[in-house]
Amino acid sequence: MFRIRRIFDDLSPANGKALARIGEILKEQFPGARPGEAESIPEKLRNQLKYGFQTILFAAEKGAGKVHGFALALYDPLLKFTFLDYIAVPGAEAGGGLGGILYERVRKEALDLGCVGLFFECLPDDPELCRDGETRKQNAARLRFYERYGAVPVAGTKYETPLEPGGDNPPYLVFDGLGRQDPLRREKARLIVAAILGKKYGDLCPPEYIRMVMDSFRDDPVKLRPLKYVTAPERTAVAAALPESERVALFVNRDHAIHHVRERGYVESPVRVEAILREILPSGLFTEKKARHFGERHILKVHSAVFFSYLRKVCMAMPEKESVYPYVFPVRNAARPPQDLSVRAGYFCMDTFTPLNKNAFLAALGALDCALSGAQALAEGRHLAYALVRPPGHHAERRLFGGFCYLNSAAAAAEYLSAFGRVAMLDIDYHHGNGQQDIFYGRSDVLTVSLHGHPRFAYPYFSGFEDEKGEGEGRGFNLNLPLPEHLSGQEYLDALRRASRRIANHGARFLVVPFGGDTCKKDPTGTWSLAARDFENNGKLIGGLGLPVLVVQEGGYNTRLLGENVRSFFKGLFEASRSAGARLWSPASRDRRPAPRG
Repeated sequence: MFRIRRIFDDLSPANGKALARIGEILKEQFPGARPGEAESIPEKLRNQLKYGFQTILFAAEKGAGKVHGFALALYDPLLKFTFLDYIAVPGAEAGGGLGGILYERVRKEALDLGCVGLFFECLPDDPELCRDGETRKQNAARLRFYERYGAVPVAGTKYETPLEPGGDNPPYLVFDGLGRQDPLRREKARLIVAAILGKKYGDLCPPEYIRMVMDSFRDDPVKLRPLKYVTAPERTAVAAALPESERVALFVNRDHAIHHVRERGYVESPVRVEAILREILPSGLFTEKKARHFGERHILKVHSAVFFSYLRKVCMAMPEKESVYPYVFPVRNAARPPQDLSVRAGYFCMDTFTPLNKNAFLAALGALDCALSGAQALAEGRHLAYALVRPPGHHAERRLFGGFCYLNSAAAAAEYLSAFGRVAMLDIDYHHGNGQQDIFYGRSDVLTVSLHGHPRFAYPYFSGFEDEKGEGEGRGFNLNLPLPEHLSGQEYLDALRRASRRIANHGARFLVVPFGGDTCKKDPTGTWSLAARDFENNGKLIGGLGLPVLVVQEGGYNTRLLGENVRSFFKGLFEASRSAGARLWSPASRDRRPAPRG
């Protein structure tokens, strides 16, 4: 079973491996391609503006990410058209239907983008344009394949005029209306032709040649060649569903409900997760994945062994439905912890309202596994992942718990991803992300950024100040943006822009977002009033960074609005992430036509 996966960048190890194989396939299948064509694909994905088009790349994978074919398309967001540059299916896979699957995926993308149509080049079946009979048969086979989708050459123009007089086998311009009956207007077609010839073939096509081809489009609407090989298109419909590989990978801590403190005022309750799921699952943006268990070594990379050992020991020894609240703190002698485990709780805690019990510890382990599974998904090429977990974790420091947090799931995910390159953490909970600040304070490979209520009025009160910038090697790699007690959505967005600029300057390969819904209006733990549209705008700004993003759920306690706000945030994140960021398959044989117009 093949999986068609969109590759947005070369940042993850899986994407790097896939791009290397795609480069090999391109060179194998297109020996006449211009030098550097394969090597330029990663840069085209990274630098969408340099080439005048947005590059869209799909890989057909089977098994452990092995690439069996690819399709590369160019999207013009101004003229709203897509140009199919390459489809390649090597070796034994050719003729097995994979080329059709890739083509249908490109058609869907063009339709989703609101394009007037899909354009590409196909070699001619006309004896006056192609002298070799065997080559004409191959060309006819390709044209027959595309006619099944209603795609036919543009007729009555000079697009297929050879660059050199007497040249052989120049390409047709083929138009696929994507199953719609809208005519292709002349002026639109002229601009599209100018974009194709100027942007893609500008180094080959002189301006006078481009002008000659443009002027040859005289019919309005543009004439299309009648169907020649089929009586009617067979596959004009385009699937409406979002492909699974491009949805947000969702990891839910399904056992979170075991941690339920039924005490008045304890707002970190199981209903939070259910409120979010109710809103996000019907959106079609998510695909739930099973989290895997990662083990203790990942915890000990972000938490001290002494702290974790105590946490496990005291929690697992607690009777069912009983909790210990820290009530004695080592103000006078921090070097001599008391022997009694319940009394010793204050030695590792930063407040008096975060209880220790067996289920809290087990739920925290499950949350950490979900976050690490999300990190692994990014490393394997996923572009967006969401760890929907509780209890939260961003207040848990290397040797302290508190603020409803026991283990820092987001920090563990960032640590995991740091093995593959630089990481940025952007904490957008109402409260300061003191946990990851403490854990990464002396490191430069993980940038920690936090937007939060100023510690003069907001928990945790003793951290989150602007002058906390990191230490040693990490100096300058911690950015705190403490914000006023009351602010508008626009003021928050302005601060988020400042944070985003710092993240862009960091050169991160991955972004981990500890996300709090407690920035919304009437949250019982916050003072701000962000609405659903603000969450969507924030998501758009973060998605515009073009990075693979893992979102880890932290706070958010107004359960009436929480789900809607999370859904709005992901809507903005998803849409911006998709925007930030030809030799054609032959059903008969491998296409070995020369580089287009070369």
